[in-house]
Amino acid sequence: MIEIQQWEMRSPREPFCRATRRLEALDPREALVRVAGCGLCHTDLGFHDGDVKTHHRLPLTLGHEISGVVEQAGDGAEGWIGKAVVVPAVVPCGECPSCRRGRYALCPSQIFFGNDVHGGFASHVVAPVRALFEVPEDLRPRLATLAVVADAVSTPFEAIHRSGLSAGDVAIFVGAGGVGGFGVQIAAALGAHVIAIDISPDRRRLMLEHGARLALDPSGGDLSALRRQVRDHVQEAGLPSQEWKIFETSGSPKGQELAFALMTRGSHLGVVGYAKDSVTLHLSRLMALDARAEGNWACAPQRFPDVLNLIREDKIALGPFVELHPLSRINQLFADLTGHGLLRRAVLTPDFT
Repeated sequence: MIEIQQWEMRSPREPFCRATRRLEALDPREALVRVAGCGLCHTDLGFHDGDVKTHHRLPLTLGHEISGVVEQAGDGAEGWIGKAVVVPAVVPCGECPSCRRGRYALCPSQIFFGNDVHGGFASHVVAPVRALFEVPEDLRPRLATLAVVADAVSTPFEAIHRSGLSAGDVAIFVGAGGVGGFGVQIAAALGAHVIAIDISPDRRRLMLEHGARLALDPSGGDLSALRRQVRDHVQEAGLPSQEWKIFETSGSPKGQELAFALMTRGSHLGVVGYAKDSVTLHLSRLMALDARAEGNWACAPQRFPDVLNLIREDKIALGPFVELHPLSRINQLFADLTGHGLLRRAVLTPDFT
C-alpha cells in the first residue's frame, strides 16, 4: 500500500485541505516520485479560482512544476529508483500521429499534472517513467528550485526556439516575472539584445542584472510613447528595425495589447502568457507587416536536456527568481499570488509530519 499526503482542492475558491490518498501498487513503467519542490503557477490560480476547469473531477491535487527523487517503481522501471528527476508539466504519449509529427502539444493522450491527474502539491506524485528527466549530479543540491524547469523555464525556451531567435536579434519580453524572467535570461544566453518591460521596479532592476539591456515601465499606458522608446533604443544601438522577436509573458490583456502593438515588419510574436479576458486587436497588422503570431503549450520533451545544460553552465540563474516556501502555507501563498504579492516564483516544499 502506497500512502500519499496531499493538499487537495475540493471546490473552487475554497481553501485547500490536507488529505491522504492510498494506492494499491504502481502500474508497469510508473514511478513514485518523492516531491522535492513544486512551483506555484498562475495556471494553478486559474484552476483554483474556477476560471479554468480541470479535466479531472474534484477533489484534485494541483501543481505541475515538479522535481523530486524516485522512491519506488513499477515493473520495467526499477532502474529509476534513487534518481533525482524533473517531471515536465505536460507529458505526451510519444506514439500518436501528432507526436510522431513532432506536434507533442496536440497529443490527445497527453498528461497535464494537476489537471488530468493529481499533481505535485503533495508528498509524492505518480508519473510514467517516459516523463522523467534525470537531474545531473552537480545540480542535485538545487533539486527543489529545479521544479521551475518543468514549466516556467522550459516553456519560454520552447517559445524562443520556435521564434528562430539567433545572436544579434532584438528580443522583447512583455512581463518579466516568472516565465518572462527566465525568457529574458535564455534569449540573452543565445546572444540576443533583450528588452524587458514590466510594471515592477524590482523586476526591472533584476532583469538588468540578468541579461536585459533595457528595462521599461509600461504603467503609464501610452503605447505610442513606449513604442518610441523601444525604437529609439534599437536605433541608437545600431540594431535591425525589423524582424524583432516579441514574447508576451505577462498573461494580462494590457500586456497582450502592448506586445501586439510593438510588432515591426517581419516580427515574430510568441504568446506564452494566458489571460482569461479578451482583447481587441487589429489582426490586419499581421498581413501588413508580414508578421506572425504563435502560441505554444509547454515544451517539446527533447529540449529539456538543453534547458538543464543552460542551468549547469550558469546561463540561467534560478536563485534570484525563486522563493522556497513550506507546502503547509499553500493557502496563504495562493492569496498572495491573487493579490500580486509574490515577486518571485514560489516553489512549495513538502513539510508533512
